[in-house]
Parts: sequence; C-alpha cells; structure tokens
Amino acid sequence: MSPSKRKFMQTLIKKGSVAQDNWTLLQEATGPEILEVIQGKDLIVPMKFWNLYKTDIEHYSGNITVWLDSHEFIDEIKDHLHSFPLIALNFPVFADGRPYTAARELRQNLNFCGEIRAIGDVLRDQIFYMSQCGFDSFLLRYDQDLDSCIRALKDFKTNYQGTVPEPNPLFRRR
Repeated sequence: MSPSKRKFMQTLIKKGSVAQDNWTLLQEATGPEILEVIQGKDLIVPMKFWNLYKTDIEHYSGNITVWLDSHEFIDEIKDHLHSFPLIALNFPVFADGRPYTAARELRQNLNFCGEIRAIGDVLRDQIFYMSQCGFDSFLLRYDQDLDSCIRALKDFKTNYQGTVPEPNPLFRRR
C-alpha cells in the first residue's frame, strides 16, 4: 500500500497482529434508512443509534453491534450484552480514561467473552495498558506506526497491580 493511502487509513491490531477488519464503524447516521443502503455489512453503531432503532436493526441482514462513548454506561446494554460478538469503546481524546474502566467492568464483573475493541484516539502509548484492562483489539489512529504499536503490547513484563490477564497483584504471585 502506498504511503499516501496509508496516511488516512486506520489499521486493526487483534490478538497481537494486524487483522482484516470485517466491521464497518458507522460514525454518523440520520436514521434507519442507512441500514437499507448498507445491506449485509457487519456494522458497529453508536449506542444512541442502537437504542433508537432496535426494531429496524432486528430486520437487518448483517451483524450489528454497538460502540459506547466514554460518557455512556454499560448498564444501558447489560440485558443484551452477551448477544454482541464485539463491543467497541471509544476514546474521544487521549486523556479520557473512562473506557479503561468500562473494559475492565465488561471482562471482570460482567464476564463478557467477546471482542472488546478500542476505537477513536488510540495511540501507541495506551495499547499495553488497554490490553491489561481487557481490550483485545485496537483500531489505531491513522497516524500511528503499526510495528511500534504491535511491540507496545510487550512494553512491560509484569505489573504490580492485578490486571484482567493476571488478576493477582505481584505480592500475591511471589
């Protein structure tokens, strides 16, 4: 791929390597008519869209899942949680850490076993910590170096505190 095309494309890292993204992130839509235009694609829709058009979504020919903004709460989808193969959590800006908490809650408290995807302002510096909170895929911001981001998953060998992959803190592992 030419560098000019890569310049504006986002890359998906899943399970530690580059993956083909079969999901289309529906950023904005005015209404359910978009579901008629994009028939058969797997869509990640904003939670607001999902809440407003559940009836239309039931008749859609592809898979649909949700993405939550950092100000939205998992409780709003708790009853449907295990019907989603993927839940995307949006980082609107680098400094907003609320999706870390949401990912950890999904994994540890709600036993969500599907894919948890980081979207939005996903930078290399965050990837290791995201993985420790339960994220297993990362839709990188277009300007991030792919190889560096993959290496970021192994930035540290151990954590002092408990994490989703290793719930016991270091002092309990000795």
